Amino acid sequence: MASIYLENVEKIYANGAVGLRDLTLEIRDGELMVLVGPSGSGKTTALRLVAGLETLTQGRILLDNRNITHWPPQKRDVAMVFQTYALYPHKSVRDNLGFGLRLRGAPKAEIADRVSKVAQILGLEALLDRKPGQLSGGQRQRVALGRAIVRQPKAFLLDEPLSNLDAQLRMQTRVELARLHRELNATMLYVTHDQEEAMTLGDRVAVVREGRLQQVAPPLELYHRPANVFVGEFIGTPAMNFFAGALRNSAGQVRFESPEFNLPLDAADRLVAKAESVRLGVRPHDIELVEPAKVDVSALVNQLQPLGSELLLYVKLPKNPEDNSVTLVASSETKVSVGDSVGLRFRRDRLHLFDGKNGSRLN
Repeated sequence: MASIYLENVEKIYANGAVGLRDLTLEIRDGELMVLVGPSGSGKTTALRLVAGLETLTQGRILLDNRNITHWPPQKRDVAMVFQTYALYPHKSVRDNLGFGLRLRGAPKAEIADRVSKVAQILGLEALLDRKPGQLSGGQRQRVALGRAIVRQPKAFLLDEPLSNLDAQLRMQTRVELARLHRELNATMLYVTHDQEEAMTLGDRVAVVREGRLQQVAPPLELYHRPANVFVGEFIGTPAMNFFAGALRNSAGQVRFESPEFNLPLDAADRLVAKAESVRLGVRPHDIELVEPAKVDVSALVNQLQPLGSELLLYVKLPKNPEDNSVTLVASSETKVSVGDSVGLRFRRDRLHLFDGKNGSRLN
């Protein structure tokens, strides 16, 4: 396997549309890096540039420390797995798995040996003589993965490979893919718009928005220390709550002041001078229902959404000028009804402070 390095990569299309802007990203040898972002963010563009399916406007791409920026796709020694499987419908699973090797003129004995080993790894032994039309969606996706694995490339490029599967099968295939990555110790660049998929699969996750890299970090670091408002809102389900306000220093105590509430913070005084306006971010799991004596703010329950072991509450703060709901997560055993008044308390060790103008993290 090998590392992949994108250095100051830009892609500007003929009509002026920006695919990527100044992207620098390293995928380490043996790492599963996930590119995640909303539709049109540039993540698939990055994948296609590495594969050689598109030409970049600026920058360079290294594979195993060799500059492949201008190499044609067939010389790059990377294998791409597409969302649509792209299997040959008239060929058996065995022939689909070995097709790439036959094109390269590999000996028949070597092809048979590699196909047999990959079929065993992916649990496809009993399906080798079937056609793709006789397979389930999950089985077809495994064949598509197997066709890439059989080539033994330096890196794997996966473009939303699980998006055509139903929810349960997608979860099962994620587990299989994570196991496969560990067994192969393979370098993988994986693209998805599903942040849950990104968080469960990636050794590290790169968040992109409008062609620009927002943050790259291990999954838990993205969740607990988002670099800006966009990452905080995009990563995590349900999405982070935000409150506009300002920081004030009164008698040595830093406080967050907003139209909805006034909250003492466990934060250094230097934060006060960092931003004229501030956005406070609080994840739904970090808001507690408490008795009146302990409340930070009171709220009215607008809607309830049972989720099995958890209960999703949408509440309205009485002084919220934008009339936005606040979301919190409670135990499914919580006794509460629509229209009830509840007391909320924010966990002080889980608060996120962002600059109100540029959205960058302060604390």
